[in-house]
Amino acid sequence: MAIQRTFSIIKPDATKRNLTGAINAKLEEAGLRIIAQKRIHMTREKAEGFYEVHKERPFFDELTEFMSSAPVVIQVLEGEDAVAKNRLVMGSTNPEDAEEGTIRKEYALNVGENSVHGSDSAENAEIEIAYFFKDEEIVG
Repeated sequence: MAIQRTFSIIKPDATKRNLTGAINAKLEEAGLRIIAQKRIHMTREKAEGFYEVHKERPFFDELTEFMSSAPVVIQVLEGEDAVAKNRLVMGSTNPEDAEEGTIRKEYALNVGENSVHGSDSAENAEIEIAYFFKDEEIVG
């Protein structure tokens, strides 16, 4: 397996409950290194740009409003098969379906407020990382 990078967001529902450290611990325990991290308050426009792929979906307005409602922590993670590993440690989108021990099983409030976002492919990880980070901010 190759070392790869992926993108992660600790969402507003988790930052409001001061879960950043607990979530980061789970990521690191899974073998992922945090090589870039920023706490930001995403604007509605930035959220709309990030989730543009979902613009025609019925949940778009609710999603972008939620993601711009409070600070988030954006991260670049690195490790062996990082995309798949991050998705495994996050758990299913619906916390009721998530495996025990996953971030969403332990911390998500519901399907919409599910505590974390993670890239779904290496290609999307590159796009998502570039959307928020300059090369010099990634200091692996």
